[in-house]
Amino acid sequence: MTNPLSELPVPLLQAPMAGGPSTAALAVAVARAGGLGMLAAGYKTVEAMAQEIREVAVKTDRFGVNLFVPEQDPSDPGELEAYARALAPVAAELGVAAPQPGEFSDDHYAAKLDHLVTHPVPLVSFTFGLPSPDDVARLRSAGTVVVLNATDEAEVRAALVLDPDAIVVQGSEAGGHRATHGQAKTPLEISTADLVSAVRETTALPLIAAGGVADRETAEDLMERGADAVQVGTLFLTTEEAGTKPAHREALLSGRFGETVVTRVFSGRAARALRNAFTDRLEVEQISGYPQVHHMTAPLRAASAQDPAGLNLWAGTGFAACRETTATDVVEQFRGL
Repeated sequence: MTNPLSELPVPLLQAPMAGGPSTAALAVAVARAGGLGMLAAGYKTVEAMAQEIREVAVKTDRFGVNLFVPEQDPSDPGELEAYARALAPVAAELGVAAPQPGEFSDDHYAAKLDHLVTHPVPLVSFTFGLPSPDDVARLRSAGTVVVLNATDEAEVRAALVLDPDAIVVQGSEAGGHRATHGQAKTPLEISTADLVSAVRETTALPLIAAGGVADRETAEDLMERGADAVQVGTLFLTTEEAGTKPAHREALLSGRFGETVVTRVFSGRAARALRNAFTDRLEVEQISGYPQVHHMTAPLRAASAQDPAGLNLWAGTGFAACRETTATDVVEQFRGL
């Protein structure tokens, strides 16, 4: 397999957005427009991941798959129990069972990696931590490009030890979960621009700038600072190919939500979302508790599927640029960078 990053007509990666927004149709549309489409394996079974890969692979070879690295920072049982009690009144109001602290889940990481080694794809990226050297070696032997994520200079240094093919450097403007190496870590407030500039001084490795890339001007600045490509997520949430929930889509387009917050209330991991009633109500009680909190709040979010006040409305700081559009139109904004 050829390196899909070296032959991109448009130096843009579609961010892998787990939980619904990233679809096979979105990945294919981005690839056909000249970018790199990404599938999000997070929260899926191995077979569901494999099925999406099959759907995409028959239409393009310009795509990748993102894996969640199993959490290394253990959640505190006492804090999980306390948060379950804090969620109980919300559950009662929604008419669902009171949440209980769940069991730890590694998101089928080993089985997914095994599948990707025996059924290679062009590119695999990792979020929430770093794979082992053996994991990287196995993928490389299969001919797969390996991309790692980092949110600060220390994480970049740790990633460089594994000699990846590229690093996604994610600044604080990014929507959804921060890619911090460990849930307990408080993400640094460093902009994507500053992070790219700092990292470019330390390595010649290809860098993919992520976070707040909502227009061409921002992308041009990041490329001038040393990025080889940009990663875009929020703008794709309101494209017709995305699997974004209707209430989430409407919230991004309505103009009724004026700010984003970095919060742990939905998943126990730091993530940027539109500020709503749920983020305000649980702000004081929020804990570091991924992935258990994610599973604890899942029934509440499902019961609020039509109500943006109770949903995890992931969004980057540039969400005001979202429009009802197609993936092709989003990619075209960045052609010629």
